[in-house]
Amino acid sequence: MEVVYRFLLTPRWWGINVFVLLAIPFCVFMGSWQLGRFEDRVDDHRDAEARVTSDKREAARPLDRLLPVTKATSGKQTTATGRYDEQLLVPDRTLDGRNGHYVLTLLRTDTGKALPVVRGWLPGAPDPAKAPAPPAGEVTVTGALQASETPGSNGVSARGGLPDGQTAAISAASLVNLVPYDVYDAWVTLNRGDAGMKAVPASAPGGTGLDLKAFQNLGYTAEWFAFVGFVIFMWFRLLRREVELARDAELGLGPAADTADARRR
Repeated sequence: MEVVYRFLLTPRWWGINVFVLLAIPFCVFMGSWQLGRFEDRVDDHRDAEARVTSDKREAARPLDRLLPVTKATSGKQTTATGRYDEQLLVPDRTLDGRNGHYVLTLLRTDTGKALPVVRGWLPGAPDPAKAPAPPAGEVTVTGALQASETPGSNGVSARGGLPDGQTAAISAASLVNLVPYDVYDAWVTLNRGDAGMKAVPASAPGGTGLDLKAFQNLGYTAEWFAFVGFVIFMWFRLLRREVELARDAELGLGPAADTADARRR
């Protein structure tokens, strides 16, 4: 080994080299694991979107047989009978690239609870005068079962102070404060828009889409692989510095040579 590289055999450099040899495979493993998590979420998203399409072709089942809403039952076709009651508008909802609002009507069932039913979508700002009134008398609705929304996630507005007759999120927790009866912890979007309104497509269940967590996994992947490059860069930088110092010492230059001269004097 060339004289200038003898420092690699010192305890300090043994420690540095062991750290580098352990850090690189660890970072590669963690980066690969995070990438795998991202790919799993992409696959889940594709599967969920495919299930939404296939569920629409299935025969509708009674509501009570599909509750509570889970990833397995979300998007399934369901049917319920009752009488329409309170009607609310859900602002800030986009469909086909256009901003608008949902028309949400509560269906009072014979269980005493009300089922939130999205009868359709209308463009523009919410206006109760333009929202079609629900059919009178007993009706049977058929549509896709959906889980209660969480304000602030998946594009659901979390803003408060809405006018009377509006709600930001379709959830039992929000609606129970607006109506004087119990509400199912679920909602249904009709397969066909009522009274000329556009039908609102069913969405994939939460936790199966390309959400913030998925892109966090992708970001962590980049960070782990970037750290591999940083470790290698720092190792070569330290190596180069030590070589330069060793060569300077051989030539009688630098702090090490000055110290040796001072001792000889």
